[in-house]
Order: sequence, then C-alpha cells, then structure tokens
Amino acid sequence: MKNLKDLLYKVSLELVIGTTDVPVEHIHFDSRAVSKGDVFIALKGTAVDGHQFIEKAVDLGARVVVLEELPDYQSEEVTYVQVKSSHTALALMAANFYDNPSRDLKLIGVTGTNGKTTTTSLLYQLFKKLGFKSGLISTVEILIDGRVIPTKHTTPDPLTINSHLAAMRDAGVDYCFMEVSSHGIDQERVTGLHFVGAMFTNLSHDHLDYHNSFAEYRNVKKRFFDMLPSHGFALTNLDDKNGAYMLQNTKARKLGYALKTYTDYRAQIIENQFGGLQLKVNNQELWTKMIGEFNAYNVLAIYGCAVELGLDSMEVLEAISQLDGVSGRFQYFTTAAHRITAIVDYAHTPDALKNVLETINSIRTRNEKLITVVGCGGDRDKTKRPVMANIAAALSDQVVFTSDNPRTEDPDAILADMEKGVEPLDFKKTLTVTDRKNAIKTAVQMAQQNDIILIAGKGHETYQEVNGVRSDFDDRKIVADLLNQLNK
Repeated sequence: MKNLKDLLYKVSLELVIGTTDVPVEHIHFDSRAVSKGDVFIALKGTAVDGHQFIEKAVDLGARVVVLEELPDYQSEEVTYVQVKSSHTALALMAANFYDNPSRDLKLIGVTGTNGKTTTTSLLYQLFKKLGFKSGLISTVEILIDGRVIPTKHTTPDPLTINSHLAAMRDAGVDYCFMEVSSHGIDQERVTGLHFVGAMFTNLSHDHLDYHNSFAEYRNVKKRFFDMLPSHGFALTNLDDKNGAYMLQNTKARKLGYALKTYTDYRAQIIENQFGGLQLKVNNQELWTKMIGEFNAYNVLAIYGCAVELGLDSMEVLEAISQLDGVSGRFQYFTTAAHRITAIVDYAHTPDALKNVLETINSIRTRNEKLITVVGCGGDRDKTKRPVMANIAAALSDQVVFTSDNPRTEDPDAILADMEKGVEPLDFKKTLTVTDRKNAIKTAVQMAQQNDIILIAGKGHETYQEVNGVRSDFDDRKIVADLLNQLNK
C-alpha cells in the first residue's frame, strides 16, 4: 500500500479537491479493474475517453480520481486530482508506485522503424552469454532472466512496464533492453523511466495512420533522445539520414554506427551468404550466423552498445559470433529432397520488405525463382499498401498477395489497395489468394528445385486477427509442415 502524496511526486498538479494523505491500494486506468481504495486515472484515448467512466470507477470504490476535466458531480469521499496530462501522470505515478525500478538497473531503449526487436533480442542474448542477468521488453516477449512473459504491444502501458522492471530488479537483473515505439513515446509510456542509453536503428514509412505526417513521426522518435540524461549515451545509425537529427539537442553522449560513414563504430561486409556474414568491425574480423546488410547494422549496433556499457570489445565480438538469429526474422527452412528454401520474416513496412528482398537477391544465383507471399494489415496505414505491392512485384519473380491481419477490414479491399501499386509490366508475376494458408500452400506448389520462397509480414506472430477475433496461425509452422510433406 502506498500514500497518494508519495505517488504524486514529480506530477504537475493543476488542482486538488480533497486530501492527498490517502492510502492507496493500486492504480488503474481501466475502470472495470477498480476496487475499493484504488486510484483511477481517466485517460483520453484515440477511441475512448476514460472521463466517461469516472462515475463507474467511484461506484466500484475508487478513493482517488486523476483527471484532466472535473466532472459536474464530485463525491465528498473521493480525492480529485486535476492534471494537464493524465498520460504523463500515469507514467510518473506508476514509476513511484513501484519505487522507480528503472533506477536500480541499466535500462537501454531501442527505437526506429525496423530492427527494434532484433536489436533488443540480440542484446539480451549477448549479455546473457557474457554472464549478466538480463531482461527484455519486446514485441515478441518479455524475459526476466530467462522467465518468459507473453506480450501484445511493442511498448506496454506504464503500469505493466514498471511492474516488469520491478520484477527484474527483485530478480537481480543487471541490464534490461527495451523496444521503444513511437506510440509509446507519444502516449508518455516511457516518461519517468531512467534510461542509461538509447539507440536509433532507422526511419521509414510506417504508422502514418496514427501520426499525421512523416515529420511528426520522426519528431516523436526524437523526443526519446531529447529526454536522455547527460550521463547516458545516444547511439544512432548515421547511414540513415535521420540518424544525426536524433542527436540534436540530446544531453547524452553522442555516438554513431555505420557501414558507409566514418564514425565511432564501423563495419565492412566481406562476405554475405545464406550461411552467414563475414564482417570487419572496427578493424576486427567477425563471422556471424546472421544474414544480410540489415543484420550487419544490427550486429554493429549491439557491438557499440556493449562497448559503451563498458564491456571488453574482443569478448563482445567472440560472443556475437555465437549468437543465433531472432525467431521470425529471416528465419529459413529447407527441404532435403527438393532443396527449396522458405524464409519467414516480419517485414511489414516498405523499407523492411525491400531490405529482405534485396538481401535475398544479392545472395542467390538467379538460376532459381524467388516467390514472395505478402499482405498488409487492416485498420493500419493504408498508404503503404500499394508501395509494398510495388516493391514485392519489382524484386520477385512471382508474387502471391494474401491476407495478413485484416482485423475489422474486408481482406479483399486491402488486397485491392495493394494491387493498385503494381506496375502493368509486373502484373503477369502476381497472383491473389485471400486465404493466407492457401497462399503459402500455393507458393510451395509453385516452387521447383532450388527456388526460394519469402513469406513476409507476420514473422513471429502465432495468430491471425479477423473481425476482432484472434485464431491460431503461425507462418513458420505452416510452411515447415508443407515442406516436410515434400520430403515424404
């Protein structure tokens, strides 16, 4: 149990009606979860305004209500705390409720359009291999020194983040690596957290259904670097034109990594094949199991981060050479009999899809076909649909357009949006199969000896969401089963 006065530390108050000397059981922003003695924080969301549920929360026993707009009726038994931003208040109060756990470990945040999950997951693997108790907060999962907790959001809400960080602190975790999304920054989910380092991977077309423009999307990312302390470090990809922009105005130590620019952490690709990458990293040669230029950037980023955190550079390189890839990121399957290779990747943005296809094309002999299976999610940025279709058709020998997670949209309408981006000369390469399982099956049936199949968009996901209902669906399992049938 906490005292309200302590929970409001650093929260900017507009008005308090009632006493702040109140014992508090818990904090909630979902009125349905409120019990006697709790704090209810009314959040203004994109779809629902929590202020509509203040009366319900009070009826359920809320002792304190934090809000931006006072209700017409105020109960004498309730303390009302008016603030400018309920989202900011939630973040600060959540950190205070769990005794600011991010202060008790080294927290590193990774942001960017592509590569966040791979970078944070590889950092977790690396530091575990080097003997440190580590934590991970990512799109795929939350890990507390090996203990797995499923997750649904790239950046969870502040209460969830701080509860996991508190569990990590209690477990003796030394380092935590966390994906930081633009939504998470914009909705103040990382406010009040103490980061010792921040990393920027790249920036490309995504989330413009939420952000009004690319400039706004970029500026939200930059806010993360603006909030860093002077004792922290900011490590950005300087081959991306937005990398240097992220470093403007940050108080943290400014550092860069690149393949094409002279900076603090540099790498050169010596060899790139399906077996792995040979790199020269700051004049030291390294062999890694990971594939493609985009993974060269990921390797360089985790190397730079580890060195900035004080680890020995040679020990870091040796450990990196032993790391496996990340599930659903350029994960490939092969058949012994037909020598067909299938690659499953999470690429769901134009830039990510282009990177994966260009990587495959740079490695293959061109004596085989490249067949791409790809779709676009529903209720998300519609402008990227024709762009992704154009890229898939231009860089593949054959393309099967299919459903991804249509959510509440008509899958065929999404596919129609995609088809608008295909150049007339490329239409003969394309085929539309709405059902995703049938689309993958079609691609396998089309493939001949030595052909390559890319299944893009869902990667690690184990579900498909249609009309708000999630059903079991795993690209990796489906294609593995289909390829195994060819071996029989």
